[in-house]
Amino acid sequence: MPPTAANLSLTRYNAAMAAEPSPLAQLRSRLQSGTAPRSIVAEALARTNSNAGHNVYLDLNPDRALAAADHLAVRFAAPAQQPPLYGMPVSLKDCFDLAGSPTSCGSRFYAEANGTASKDSGVAARLKEMGAVLLGKTNLHQLAYGITGENTDYGDCAQPRNAAWLTGGSSSGAAASVQEGSAVAAIGTDTGGSIRVPAALCGLAGYRASLDLAHRLGLWQGGKHLARSFDTLGWLYRDLRDTPLLARALFGLEATTENFTSIRIGSVDPEFLADCEPRVLEVFHLWKQRLQDLGATITTFSTEFWGGALDIFARIQAHEAAAIHHGHFAHFEKPIADRLAWGESLSEEEVTHERHLHTAFRTRMDALMQHYDFLIAPCAPISSLAVHADHSPARNHLLRYTTPISLAGMPVVALPGNGGGVQLIAVREADARLVAYAAFLGETFPVAGL
Repeated sequence: MPPTAANLSLTRYNAAMAAEPSPLAQLRSRLQSGTAPRSIVAEALARTNSNAGHNVYLDLNPDRALAAADHLAVRFAAPAQQPPLYGMPVSLKDCFDLAGSPTSCGSRFYAEANGTASKDSGVAARLKEMGAVLLGKTNLHQLAYGITGENTDYGDCAQPRNAAWLTGGSSSGAAASVQEGSAVAAIGTDTGGSIRVPAALCGLAGYRASLDLAHRLGLWQGGKHLARSFDTLGWLYRDLRDTPLLARALFGLEATTENFTSIRIGSVDPEFLADCEPRVLEVFHLWKQRLQDLGATITTFSTEFWGGALDIFARIQAHEAAAIHHGHFAHFEKPIADRLAWGESLSEEEVTHERHLHTAFRTRMDALMQHYDFLIAPCAPISSLAVHADHSPARNHLLRYTTPISLAGMPVVALPGNGGGVQLIAVREADARLVAYAAFLGETFPVAGL
């Protein structure tokens, strides 16, 4: 690949960052050196809600967070007892219960109707068990049913680093909390791209787990679904090197140990990329070159059968979401209410037909993965979403890149870049191998903070 201003700047950045520990490693070092969890959490709280709308968090309780930090020293008195996320400030997407807080799902109607949660969701309980301090609950596209991060009830979520750009959604506040530095990592969900798109637009890494992993572990207990057939759980964070620790802490995964010098990777064909912005293509080709430099063999595959993925996804998603929110459509913003009404109007025969198409698509994806260790594709065809603009046409534009993987239920790590992210996609249930390869890439090409 010929040198460009972008990859030369990345090369200089990587050289400067080569000796820098990852963000989680830096915090762990401070804690092990005697810094109290309260100090770490106090610093994080000072950075909260720094975006233009001051709406990164929908529920923030500093006293609770500081008390939890103080209690860590009692719970884990000996350093050897300290779990992986000991003292780490983490944010929780506001579609999971947190004891003492309402769960809004990005809707004022649900914030009132749900009332204050009496106990933690499965994911919140797991994070506390792993030593994390939950600062609060983050903004999201209403009902987690959108890809831009806009929200009429709580305000659109602008990026802390650039007030002119939206974060993307639906895990909008999650991405913003990491970008502003209040959370070292953030819990997000990904149904049709809700981790991958914010990661790409905000210059972050992201990990969405295989479809059923969180359900098997009980992490969705006390969580509010959008569409059970596609809902996944995962992280937004800064540095690929932190992927294995985050995966182990949340899912109990142990990254595999292997030699990654002879990896077969399938790349989407050029026809699929026809609507990508030049900057997105530049980041995509840069990552392809990096992978090849590490010994990967990259060949293209035909994405022709991906053409119908968005239609299958949209119909099943709308039908399942309509059943969850039945009777309440009038309380939600009009584009979402319209999609819910459409989903409710679909007959059982129509939905059964779509489910058959879904099964067939998933079978074809499984067959494709017999030829590759991983697939790669851009996370999104665009590098930014302007605030106060009409993004209704952008929805399908973005989802075309993410929904094929959602249909397949496959795990993804979003490889970060400045102006675009890349989906690194593994076969379903191969999460341990995926996170290991992501960390291998991070050790070789540190790109945190780009």
